Amino acid sequence: MCYSGPRMTKRRGYRDWRWFALWWHHFFLLWSTIDGQTRYSIPEELAQGSVVGNIAKDLGLGLSDIFDRKLRVASQGGKQFFSVDAGKGELIVNDRIDREALCGQSASCVLPLQVVVENPLQSHRIEVEIRDTNDNSPSFLTQEINLKIPESVAIGKRYPLESAEDPDVGSNSLKTYALSKNEYFSLKFKDTKNGKAVPELVLEKPLDREKNALHQLLLTALDGGNPAKSGTCKIIIDVLDINDNFPVFNENEYKVSLKENSTTGTFVIKLTATDADDGLNGEVTYCFGSRTPDFVLSTFEINDRTGEIILKGALDYESSKSHLIDITAKDKGTPEMEGHCRVQLDVEDINDNAPEIVLTSKPSPVREDAPSGTVVALISAEDLDSGDNGKVTLQLPKRSPFTLKPSYSNNYELVTSGVLDREIFSEYNIEITATDSGSPPLSSKKTIHVSITDVNDNPPVFTQPSYNVYLKENGVPGSILYSVSASDLDFGENAKISYSILDSKVQDVSVSSYVYINSDNGSIYSMHSFDYEKLKVFQIQVQAKDQGSPSLSSNATVHVFILDQNDNAPAVIYPSSAALGSLSHQRMPRSAKAGHLVTKVTAVDADSGHNAWISYKLAEATDASLFTVNLYTGEVRTKRAVSEQDDSSQRLLIEVKDDGEPVQSATVTVSILLEDGLHEPILDLRQKAAEPSKKTGRMTLYLILSLASVSVLSLLTFLILAVKCMRNSRSSGSCCMRRSDCDDYKNPNRNLQIQLNTDGPIKYVEVLGGDMLSQSQSFRSCMSPMSEYSDFTLIKPSSTTDFKEVISVLDASLPDSTWTFESQQVRRDSNGGMTKRMGCRDWRWLALWWHHFFLLWSTINGQTRYSIPEELKQGSVVGNLAKDLGLGLSDMFDRKLRVASEAGKQYFSVDAGKGELIVNDRIDREALCGQSASCVLPLQVVLENPLNLHRIEVEIKDINDNSPSFHTKELSLKISESAAVGTRFPLEGAEDSDVGSNSVKSYMLTKNDCFTLKMKEVEDGKTVPELVLEKPLDREKKAVHQLLLTALDGGNPVMSGTSEIIITVLDVNDNFPVFDKNVYKVSLGENTAKDTFVVKITASDADEGPNAELNFSFGPRTPDYVSSVFEINSLTGEIHLKGNLDYERATSYKIEITAKDNGVPEMESQCRLQIDVIDVNDNTPEIVLTSDPQPVREDAPSGTVVALLNARDADSGNNSKVTLQLPRGSPFTLKPSFSNNYALVTSGALDRESFSEYNIEITATDSGSPPLSSKKTIPVSITDVNDNPPVFTQPSYNVYLKENGVPGSILYSVSASDLDFGENAKISYSILDSKVQDVSVSSYVYINSDNGSIYSMHSFDYEKLKVFQIQVQAKDQGSPSLSSNATVHVFILDQNDNAPAVIYPSSAALGSLSHQRMPRSAKAGHLVTKVTAVDADSGHNAWISYKLAEATDASLFTVNLYTGEVRTKRAVSEQDDSSQRLLIEVKDDGEPVQSATVTVSILLEDGLHEPILDLRQKAAEPSKKTGRMTLYLILSLASVSVLSLLTFLILAVKCMRNSRSSGSCCMRRSDCDDYKNPNRNLQIQLNTDGPIKYVEVLGGDMLSQSQSFRSCMSPMSEYSDFTLIKPSSTTDFKEVISVLDASLPDSTWTFESQQVS
Repeated sequence: MCYSGPRMTKRRGYRDWRWFALWWHHFFLLWSTIDGQTRYSIPEELAQGSVVGNIAKDLGLGLSDIFDRKLRVASQGGKQFFSVDAGKGELIVNDRIDREALCGQSASCVLPLQVVVENPLQSHRIEVEIRDTNDNSPSFLTQEINLKIPESVAIGKRYPLESAEDPDVGSNSLKTYALSKNEYFSLKFKDTKNGKAVPELVLEKPLDREKNALHQLLLTALDGGNPAKSGTCKIIIDVLDINDNFPVFNENEYKVSLKENSTTGTFVIKLTATDADDGLNGEVTYCFGSRTPDFVLSTFEINDRTGEIILKGALDYESSKSHLIDITAKDKGTPEMEGHCRVQLDVEDINDNAPEIVLTSKPSPVREDAPSGTVVALISAEDLDSGDNGKVTLQLPKRSPFTLKPSYSNNYELVTSGVLDREIFSEYNIEITATDSGSPPLSSKKTIHVSITDVNDNPPVFTQPSYNVYLKENGVPGSILYSVSASDLDFGENAKISYSILDSKVQDVSVSSYVYINSDNGSIYSMHSFDYEKLKVFQIQVQAKDQGSPSLSSNATVHVFILDQNDNAPAVIYPSSAALGSLSHQRMPRSAKAGHLVTKVTAVDADSGHNAWISYKLAEATDASLFTVNLYTGEVRTKRAVSEQDDSSQRLLIEVKDDGEPVQSATVTVSILLEDGLHEPILDLRQKAAEPSKKTGRMTLYLILSLASVSVLSLLTFLILAVKCMRNSRSSGSCCMRRSDCDDYKNPNRNLQIQLNTDGPIKYVEVLGGDMLSQSQSFRSCMSPMSEYSDFTLIKPSSTTDFKEVISVLDASLPDSTWTFESQQVRRDSNGGMTKRMGCRDWRWLALWWHHFFLLWSTINGQTRYSIPEELKQGSVVGNLAKDLGLGLSDMFDRKLRVASEAGKQYFSVDAGKGELIVNDRIDREALCGQSASCVLPLQVVLENPLNLHRIEVEIKDINDNSPSFHTKELSLKISESAAVGTRFPLEGAEDSDVGSNSVKSYMLTKNDCFTLKMKEVEDGKTVPELVLEKPLDREKKAVHQLLLTALDGGNPVMSGTSEIIITVLDVNDNFPVFDKNVYKVSLGENTAKDTFVVKITASDADEGPNAELNFSFGPRTPDYVSSVFEINSLTGEIHLKGNLDYERATSYKIEITAKDNGVPEMESQCRLQIDVIDVNDNTPEIVLTSDPQPVREDAPSGTVVALLNARDADSGNNSKVTLQLPRGSPFTLKPSFSNNYALVTSGALDRESFSEYNIEITATDSGSPPLSSKKTIPVSITDVNDNPPVFTQPSYNVYLKENGVPGSILYSVSASDLDFGENAKISYSILDSKVQDVSVSSYVYINSDNGSIYSMHSFDYEKLKVFQIQVQAKDQGSPSLSSNATVHVFILDQNDNAPAVIYPSSAALGSLSHQRMPRSAKAGHLVTKVTAVDADSGHNAWISYKLAEATDASLFTVNLYTGEVRTKRAVSEQDDSSQRLLIEVKDDGEPVQSATVTVSILLEDGLHEPILDLRQKAAEPSKKTGRMTLYLILSLASVSVLSLLTFLILAVKCMRNSRSSGSCCMRRSDCDDYKNPNRNLQIQLNTDGPIKYVEVLGGDMLSQSQSFRSCMSPMSEYSDFTLIKPSSTTDFKEVISVLDASLPDSTWTFESQQVS
């Protein structure tokens, strides 16, 4: 525990000055003893037990003083290197002493020791100097150094090596280095400012990786000891490769052959190139040359790793017979080095080209009446293959009216060979087949389109001979009725048709007044609207005429049928008065029954079909429930019998509607008069004929007129159809089928079958049929399914073109129908029936064809050849063609001489006036023949009448009109500066379109120092220029070279072309990075924040690109602690503070910085960074325990030494000066000695019971600015003295024990505590002897002496013993021992261990049957008897309840639960047995429940008058039994009274005892005088809806043990009897309230408490 102030110290008063004087006495005594220091000197690694010196003698102590004065040695370093031999007083070595571990590289190594002796206290400081021995060899941080040096490094380059470390100092430290002998490297030293020499490796001879890739050296470090010790380090030097070798192919030129049908993916050849370099510099990749044409790149691909060339596309011998492919092999070095070779791939021809048919002249249109032999077109055949694969033959299809006439060199004429008919074939696509002679032969086809011009030999033809047009009435005038169409097999003007209407009469009026026709398209328009009721059908004659010469025409008939529209409203014809617009009056008897026919409304509609269907509906009525109208007949009938309540006048509004769209309607108003005595004036027409009258006669007239009109209309329709059928029969075999032009044609619908299966009545059915290829007639029948009689309404013609469409429509409109469609197809001719028969004339055309062929063959007799230079002016004469062919000038025109070029373009023409062949267009030999040595243009000269075909050739001679040209005007080369002298670089050759002497002959290069031009011959005689390196390149001096390459041809005058060569010298990583400084110096305070910028390291590299991009890093041997404190930006070289600086850990940092470029191989340089750390006061002082504190007796005198301390500060200077301070009022003080050493001693009286230990907080403060301080807590234990007796937790205890407990069970555990410690605090418990009911208390209980647990010796009976007390003593084991006593009050708690005892009836109490009598006249509630029982227990356990367990008749008797009264539940009846037996169970309210039973026998007697009286109304007569019961009651009352008196006496005694230590008997006095009972004015109010069975009221001091009393009442008894007063204890009054609230339903609690202020 920490000392917190003067409140816990004992008062010292006037004795303080004595302690103060004693403290100063000891201080001056200690000061006088510190008078000097002793120093010893020993070598390190001295054997354990070696003597350093006689410390007792040197300090002037005897041997006996060593033990008596407790001499001890403490090392300030913490570890005990030395100890004292108590027998001799010598200071001896206790542990291994390693100077390097203790002092490092410090020149002086001294161990300070502290020697402490007591009685009196003395502290001596001695020093032991540790001398160095040569016990350490020089060692390197790493046993193997790996250096990577490029082979391009210049001689004299230095590489710093790792220095060796030797822990020894002075002459035993490191002195020199030695390097194993080799021819490439030597060793030199570099002196540093601290005097150390750093070894450096110096390159003496150039390195060559290809000769020696690895060098192994041994570096040896030697110290100056005797004998000298050494350490070695292995240096492994990897010579890094630079890219100084070109890839070299196995051959300069490869040759391979491949068939042109080789498949994609075919292996061509594998190229191999090697590179003497290593790694990436030696890895070779392959690619096509930079100037490889695109068609080569699309045909071949090369694997860049293996050099395998694979066929990627298709080869074509005809496009290129061979391929010259430049291949480049590149390594992956920097810069890239590349080698070149050429692959010549010869393509072998196969027959892979089909012959090609070329039109020399386009075919001209031919009249259909042209004679045979007419020339249609000139044709030539070509095949790109060579040899037999290029020989072609042509063939026409058989039966073609054309033939081919061959001429020279695969040239042909296409001529007619038969009769032409444009109407059968308006054009011919003549398919010509060309087949070569290859194996297998290939063929191709070409279709030549030949048009046949028309002659007017066909009249127009309508699409059908007659048309049926259905026109709705009331149409808009000017609307289109129909469009007729006619076609003419001729073409052009011969096929242009104009339409007109032939004049005819319709109802004695010209048809032109009804309609007119558009002459251009045949559209017929109406002149006005039509009325179906006036005109139902008429016909029109339409004429179609072409515009040929002479013109031809044809006619067609158009039948126009007017379709009815719903434009007439129904007309009411009965009742007649309603038809005239007046009200119709009807009469009806009141005796009419339901269904009585009142009247019938009849209407007609002038329309037809659906539009004429009429329906009737009752729209309004005076009483709608009385009448109904039939929907279809119009009959008005009664819905029910007429009643007396119905009005005598009924008015009906009947609506008459048709079935058209839109609906037309009319209304009829019928007035019905109901009369009595009227006998059926209106008869049912279906049962009885109407009497003749005027009205019925008029209706009959209307019906006759309607029937007549319908009959006439039907007759006219039948007549029209009959006439039409007769007309159709003239052109066909029958009226039902149209005759076809083909005799074997059959009607495909002849066997048509239609089946209709429907579940319901068909309202509308349309059945269609006829010829699928012609106009068909169909008829539609319309029925009224709801009418009683099926009346024929209309026969309507219908037209359809596609019968299947009608079938599908009909199928969709008629559900659940099944259709069967059978059709027989007609056989047609294989040629479509479109060719005309030629018959016997075919042989004539064949003979004529052979005649022309032999005539043409005889005309081909020779060829003519001309020679001209290219680029001849247009119009220049080539030669006199007419003269050379032997023709006159007139023959040229008459025989239609014409010249056709096989090349397609017309370079020449013929001067018709002179017969000369002249130049028609510019002739460019290079465009025509390319690089071919010979260039000839073949021409065809055609003459007719008779036909002659001449072939002439014109040779085109080359002139020097093209200059040499390079593919690229600017050639870029990238050459490494490490390229060897003599290296050749292939250049692009120039191209010259001219041939022979005009082609390229030589090249020239501009003068320069580094390059020359040499020529390399290839197999075809061409020369390729190559650039040769004559002088080494240096990029740092000149990075770009610009040259001009000139190509000259051999023409006269000479022409030339130039190309600029730009050579970029690629950088090689041959320069090391160079730092601005070799050593950087910077200072930082040790409190510098993280991320602080330290310094920026700058270096430069003369190379470029990645070779000049520098990365900065710490050296490879940089310690981890440096890397954790500093970080360097690898790109910028900026160094930032990463961790925390600590001057005490390191006063300076020497960091090696490496700068590496990104070249291959890497080049690197080093510099050194020295960072000096400036000390700041950042270390708090440290308090070190030289000796651990010893426990101090609490009666120890002042000045007792507790511990030895040492104060340290890791800072330097004033920052390390430390002062110590203790808190004020502490019973300890510090006594300083030498060099920040202190002794902690007591300075006052101690009391362990107040403070069993002290955590003495010592504050150490340095002298820095600002000063820093630290605290150290030294725990000091105070040993105990037995000065405190045991103390019980309370002076007395109340124990509540249930009776009948198990003997040996624990009653209670008392506890006492002792403020002392250890044995002084160990307590033993015992019971002091006393009497309980004249028996020693030890016979009742015993106590465990160790823990104070009190156990029962036997069980207790509440009824015998209710309370007793025990005196317990607690004694400690100190010397002398101390003790204290406490009283334990034991209260026995009642248990339910007694069953109820029946005291009345007395006979039942004695165990016999109780006999009772009762009159039969007893009423309900009659008191029969009363059972009374008592229970020896108390409280709840004594509550008694009564219950009727068994009864002869349970419905007759009842027992009161609480009083035991036996009463009748009802009046006794005659049927009840005279003897009744009751078994009454008596139970208490304890746990477990105890019970007893009483058997009562009741005799029912007549005439008995209330033998048993109600004790509440009348006192019982004295008897022997009642007297005995009274005795029992008096005894019970006396026992309860005595028990209550004893209880009150015990409580009074206890209260009196408590009053001795408190102010009153009701409240225990607290230690605090101002305490007041918070529950003094406690009030409880209980408001319940029912009787309270049990209430427990508690009160008292809530902070102490409280007494409460519980009252128990029998809530159902009529008299409240006091039963038991029982003490009860509770701690929380609110908990009791909550329990009581939960146990009493429907209760309201009011809790009021007045707090004491």
